Amino acid sequence: MLSLLIGAVVGLTIVAFIVVTERLGLRLYPVDGAHWRGLVTPIVGALIAGYLLYRYFPEARGSGIPQTKAALFAGRGEISLRTVFGRFTCASTTLASGISLGREGPSVHLGAGIASVFARRLGFSEERVKSLIPVGAAAALAAAFNTPIAAVLFSLEEVLGDLHAPLLGSVVLSSATSWIVLHLMLGDEPLFHVPAYQLVNPLELGIYAILGLVGGIVSVCFVKLVLWIRARFLALPSRTVWIQPAMGALLIGVMGWFVPSVLGVGYTHVGEALNGRLAVELMAMLVVLKVIATAAAYSSGNSGGIFGPSLFIGAMLGGVVGDVAHFALPAYTATSGAYALVGMGTAFAGIIRVPFTSVIMIFEMTRDYTIIVPLMISNLVSFYVSYKLQRTPIYEALANQVGIHLPSSHSRRDPQFRVRGAMHPPELCLQSSMLPNDALDVIEHDQSHSWPVLDGNRFVGMVSRNELQDAASKGSTNLGPIDPRDFPHLHPDHTLDVVLHRMGATGVRVLPVVSRSDVQRLEGIVTIEDVMKVYGL
Repeated sequence: MLSLLIGAVVGLTIVAFIVVTERLGLRLYPVDGAHWRGLVTPIVGALIAGYLLYRYFPEARGSGIPQTKAALFAGRGEISLRTVFGRFTCASTTLASGISLGREGPSVHLGAGIASVFARRLGFSEERVKSLIPVGAAAALAAAFNTPIAAVLFSLEEVLGDLHAPLLGSVVLSSATSWIVLHLMLGDEPLFHVPAYQLVNPLELGIYAILGLVGGIVSVCFVKLVLWIRARFLALPSRTVWIQPAMGALLIGVMGWFVPSVLGVGYTHVGEALNGRLAVELMAMLVVLKVIATAAAYSSGNSGGIFGPSLFIGAMLGGVVGDVAHFALPAYTATSGAYALVGMGTAFAGIIRVPFTSVIMIFEMTRDYTIIVPLMISNLVSFYVSYKLQRTPIYEALANQVGIHLPSSHSRRDPQFRVRGAMHPPELCLQSSMLPNDALDVIEHDQSHSWPVLDGNRFVGMVSRNELQDAASKGSTNLGPIDPRDFPHLHPDHTLDVVLHRMGATGVRVLPVVSRSDVQRLEGIVTIEDVMKVYGL
């Protein structure tokens, strides 16, 4: 019943989000509007949203999917009602003003937040609160994209990281309910209308594989550009946070002044590419401009997602490859629209790293099954290339930049033995302000191999007896070679085989266990003897 309720409420919220964003966008960009709007409106919208994000809703920055995963894996499942309201307000303002981002990521955060609020208000335990976050996320994506099956897959494949999760039934119920609400409110229309495509010749599969290769390379370039620009913005003084979104919007406004097609998420232009109505020169230019515009918009802290822009980039890239292929081999290839359709999934699989979801999503958005095999081939190649060139998926990399360490798909599995069952509080801690000789006096009768070093309450690393003795013999005022930015460590949800591998790689017998949301918060230590004891040895 709660899954049905969450699906209905999330569906209504996303419908309101879509309507508000589109109607506000029509007001800001009327059909007969002046040309200067393309330059000024994104900057003004970003200034308003940037102030709201800085002053009232700091958790509503970015796409929302890293925040959703952080609440699920590095937090207690808490997404506040204030954050939900802020996400709705700021994302609506940002997207309506023409910032080159999408609505699907914020929608996922909205859905997860609504589910979290419901669960906590009903007094559920932390584990049950967390179990409902993917339920709300699936409901949101089903309404935002009009893709109920892909929403279920994305929630399990990306958000939860487990396609065999026991809450599959709840996710399906909420997704279906949200989709029904969408159809009752806005009607039954696919996101894109495309003509029927088919494979003209088996040799085309090779061209689709080439599209996957190119799409994977472009996806990696996009991800690396986002991470590079975002690192520069994160290094700026905190007092500039409120104006940072406008810095990204300025670049978009300048682009929009000369090429208005780069403004907004651009689904209208995607539809034109799918129907073969865009010139190859324009599509090639839009690939480059959209990559830069979206990277700048997202990295500067605007509230919006990268789902929609990734589909735009893929459609334009596919259209370019299709036009070139059709020009060279007109008797053996389909028109550019077929390649634009496959390109959408190719870029989505390469950027978001959900190849299974991307195949089903493109099928649901277009309701065209005839192109499914080329889509699978191209997606697989793109995913493989992206994985080889950029090992860390984009959402994990984005979280890492702000000190939140999301678990990998491997560590999210549920084997029998985990670090939390072996760790224990340290019996003795040293302060970084101590002199080496004083520290040696403190540990004189302690039989441990190494000890945690704290700076106040902040954990900065481990130090061994040999390192202390070396420091004392040299007359050093520091305890040893401690680097608070880089030290071997574990997290409570790691498996014990990770402990053994890490001890073997570093040559130490004691490892600190730190929080995923803050590596300088010590939660315990694990020794080789602790691991052996868990295994009964």
